[in-house]
Amino acid sequence: MVGLLGKKIGMSQLFDGDGQQIPVTVLEVGPCYVTALRTKEKNGYLAAQLAYDGVKEKKLTKAELGILRKANVPTLNFLHEIRTDNIANLAIGNEIGADNFEVGDFVDVEGISIGKGFQGVVKRLNYKGGASKGHGSMFGRVPGSIGAQAGGRGCRKKVRKGKGLPGHMGNETICVQNLKVMKVDAENNLLVLRGSVPGFEGRYVIVRSSLKKGKKNTWKVRSGKQESSKETPSETSKSENPQEKTKADS
Repeated sequence: MVGLLGKKIGMSQLFDGDGQQIPVTVLEVGPCYVTALRTKEKNGYLAAQLAYDGVKEKKLTKAELGILRKANVPTLNFLHEIRTDNIANLAIGNEIGADNFEVGDFVDVEGISIGKGFQGVVKRLNYKGGASKGHGSMFGRVPGSIGAQAGGRGCRKKVRKGKGLPGHMGNETICVQNLKVMKVDAENNLLVLRGSVPGFEGRYVIVRSSLKKGKKNTWKVRSGKQESSKETPSETSKSENPQEKTKADS
């Protein structure tokens, strides 16, 4: 599974060849930096820890600064692990971006929904409410009876488990699955997805390859230690052979 960290920029619209309007969400994903790698031998699972979004050093904790300095990457605000099946071409310090996804791919986006505060059951749980709101009716936007009386006289009412009641709404972690990638702007690290994404503009999100519609396992690395170490010793010896240089010059 391939994933990136980013933030929600906002919503817009596109038009297909038939002139149909398509609602889309624009995300800024990356540049992300690999700050740590988890292996089965040492940690019991495979994962890549990524960091995103530059921030002043004074706004980070000592633990976060230690991770970033050890990885030799800029000071970044958002750190998160992405579970994956393949970390072969990743190294600490690598930079990755929006080019890990292509048009037509499907992704899952995880984010925190917008908080709505304390709400009643009509808005929070889509209760219908009372049938009549006139002629002295007191049954409007209330949940109704919350439990039948159990036992005889003097016994308390028992509220059944899972009964819907007023309470805090929103500000929860939500994962929206199978969003189609409509456009990719690798230069500006922008990803355009069909549909909506949880959270307000500027909220951090986690974008992963779709778990149900063909997840990807190959990471595309822009720069870092791994690219500089791709050349094998045999290749270096061939390039340093003076005979081959003279043949190439001739």
